[in-house]
Formats: sequence, C-alpha cells, structure tokens
Amino acid sequence: MAAIDSTHSRPLAGILFILAGMVAISFNDLLIKQLSGGYPLHEMVFVRSGIGILFSLLLVQVEGGWHVLKTPRPGLHALRGLVVVFANMTYFAALAVLPLGEATALYFVAPLFITLLSIPLLGESVGPWRFGAVLAGLAGVAIMQRPWASDTELHVSRLVLLLPVISAFAYAVNQILTRKIGFTSKASAMAVYIQLAFLVVSALFWLVAGDGRFAEGVESGSLIFLLRAWTMPEGVDRWLFLALGCNSACVAYCLSQAYRSANAAVVAPFEYVGLPLAILWGWVFFAEVPQPVVWLGIALILGGGLVVFIRERMRNRPVATARRVNRRY
Repeated sequence: MAAIDSTHSRPLAGILFILAGMVAISFNDLLIKQLSGGYPLHEMVFVRSGIGILFSLLLVQVEGGWHVLKTPRPGLHALRGLVVVFANMTYFAALAVLPLGEATALYFVAPLFITLLSIPLLGESVGPWRFGAVLAGLAGVAIMQRPWASDTELHVSRLVLLLPVISAFAYAVNQILTRKIGFTSKASAMAVYIQLAFLVVSALFWLVAGDGRFAEGVESGSLIFLLRAWTMPEGVDRWLFLALGCNSACVAYCLSQAYRSANAAVVAPFEYVGLPLAILWGWVFFAEVPQPVVWLGIALILGGGLVVFIRERMRNRPVATARRVNRRY
C-alpha cells in the first residue's frame, strides 16, 4: 500500500491535539478508577458516551453541519468503533485492580505497535534507529510483565497483566484505521461514531447483565467491575459522572484530529506524556508508587520514544523546508 500523501500532514497540529488528548485520557482514567469500586464499567461507559455524544454533535455543527456525518465508508467506521470499545473495555478491566501508573505503563506499548503497524498498513518507512527504539520499548514492557515473578508476588493474575497490552494492540489498530479514513471524515464525525459504538455495546451489556446476576460468586476484581449491577450515582458521584461524559467528548475529538492531521510515527511518541501524568495521579489520589522494575520499564519506553521522535524530526526537517518554498509560488 502506498504511503499517504505527505502534503496532507500537519505535524504541529497533530502534536498539539495528541498532547491535549493525553491530558484528557489521564483525567478519564483517574475518574474511572475512582468510581470503579461502586459502579459497573458498562454503566460508566453508557453515561459518559451519552453525555459525550451531545458535545460531539455540537462539534459537528462547528465543523460544517449535519452533512459531515455522511461517510462513504460506514463499514470501516463501524469496525473502528468496535475496536475502540474492545480496547477500552480490556484496559479499564485491568485499571480497576492494577495501580494507575502500572496499568498505563503496560498500555504504552500502543505507540510502539502503531509505529510497527504503520509500515505494512500505511506504507510508512521506519529506519533502523526507530526500529531499534521500538524494540527497546518492547523490552521495557516485557520487564514490567515480570515473567520471573509468581502469581502471589504479582497480586494479580497473568491475564490481568496482559489486558493492557491486548488493549494497546486494539488501540493501535484503531489509530491506523483513523489514519486511513481521516481525509474523508471530520474529527467530530469520527467522535460521534465512536460514542455511538460505546452506547450500543454498553446498552447490550445492561440488557444482559445489568441486574448483576453474573457477578454473584465472582472473585476477580476485573470481572466484578464488568458485571456489577447498575447503581444510580448519588452526591459527588453525579458530578464525577458528568465530568466523565464531558471529558469523553474531548478525548474522542483530540485523538481523531491528531491522527488525521499528521503521520502516525510523528504523533505516536507524544502519547508518552500520559505516563508521568498517570504516575502523578496514582501517587496523589491513591498513594501508589511504582516498583523499581516498573520504573526501569518506563525508562526504556520513554527512551525509545525519544529516539523515535528525534529521528523523525531529523528526517522531516528538509521536507518541511521544501514545502515552505513551494507554497510561495
């Protein structure tokens, strides 16, 4: 497959949008972990998507009106929506029982997957320096999996530790799909499609398991989070649910806009800003401090991301100069 036309790329816009999206994502994770002890995941997803879609529809009006919701690729949008739902469900199931910083660190194999998938699926070139940096980041993720530790030492099952990695791969596939359809659909429209997918899936969860009957006798904290009965939020929790919904619209729009604005290998490294944010929120709100082995994994991932970014900037600098000259004519 040929690479996407580079004349459509706006690196600075993509970087700014991904930074805003990562701040919103870190706030989203904080809210969900805070609420995970009393409410089921599908209830939170339904409420936040119901509120988020209203804001997304307002953005649709800003970006041109109802006609921007029309798409020549409805099947691709539906597939993208289901992939996003799967990525979120698996990650949040792990977030309920893992420390916030650790879950986020494991999840941050996603930008590495994006860089690798951009080679066969988008036709983007990744040189030996960036490929080596990706391998270093993957080594960091492997270290954080702690294959030498027993289940007792981990305090969670191996499957739970793998959930953020599984989620990361699904997220990478989603962003590649976003890049493929980004020039035919507005970011606000793509945000609406994602919110609709969340609403449909969470409503189905409510119909099947909303009374909590499947959570009875279950010991896994992740499964309980998925299958717990719906409960009406009260007091401060109502405002937290509202914040969750508003923030959801921000996340969907920023991520869609980032990956439709710039090359995936340019945008992906900036997602690493979510790591220090997650560690900060975990320390401030949950008194969580990563273990030394987690710090080592984070260092490898951040180091790999920095190399990817530097090499990308070096490779793009002469191209950017040539574009500025061409626009003068």
